Amino acid sequence: MTEVKITSEMVSRLREKTSCGMMDCKQALTETNGDEEKAIAKLREKGIASAQKKATRTTKEGLIFSYLHPGNKLGVLLELNCETDFVAKTEDFQNLGKEIAMQIAAACPSVVCKEEVSSVELEKEKEILKAQALKEGKPEKILDKIITGRLDKFYERICLVEQLYIRDASGKKKVRDLITDVVAKLGENISIKRFARFKVGEE
Repeated sequence: MTEVKITSEMVSRLREKTSCGMMDCKQALTETNGDEEKAIAKLREKGIASAQKKATRTTKEGLIFSYLHPGNKLGVLLELNCETDFVAKTEDFQNLGKEIAMQIAAACPSVVCKEEVSSVELEKEKEILKAQALKEGKPEKILDKIITGRLDKFYERICLVEQLYIRDASGKKKVRDLITDVVAKLGENISIKRFARFKVGEE
C-alpha cells in the first residue's frame, strides 16, 4: 500500500469535522493512511474510551434548561450537570442541554436510566411480556431469553438515555451516545440529574 502524505489541509479538515486536537487528528490520519472516515471512527473510539473513564467523576455544576413547544401546551425542565462552571458555559454543553430537552418533549421518557425503573414496574412489564410470548405459542424453556430481549424495547421507550436520538438520521444513535460525544469533546463528565415534562390536561 502506498503511504499517503498527511498534509496540514487534511488535518485542518478533520479538526473541523471532529473538534479534536491537531495532534490527535494527525495521529489518527497517520494510523489510517489518510482515510478520513476511518480516522473519524478512530477518534470517536478514543473519545468514547476517554468518556467512560470520566463517568465516575462527580458532577455538581451545570444548568437548568427549558423547552416550550409552540402553542405553549407542552414544556420541559431539565437539570444537566457537569464538573465545572467553565464547561457549563460552553456552547457545546448548552446545545446538548437544548437537544436533550427537545428529546424529552418529543419522546416522552419517564425516567433517566434503567436504574431508575422501579422493581414493581419492571416485574409488571415482565409479566406482560411473558403473557404475550405464551399467547404467541413460544416454548416455556426460552421465555426468559425472549423477555430479556423484549425488555430492551421497553427500556428504549421509557429511559431517556436509552432512547434513539430523534435528530439522528441513521436511527442508531442513542441519547447516551450523544452525551458521550460531548464528554469526549469537552473532557468532563456530564450527567442528567432530573427532568420534568408538562403537558396541558395530562395527569
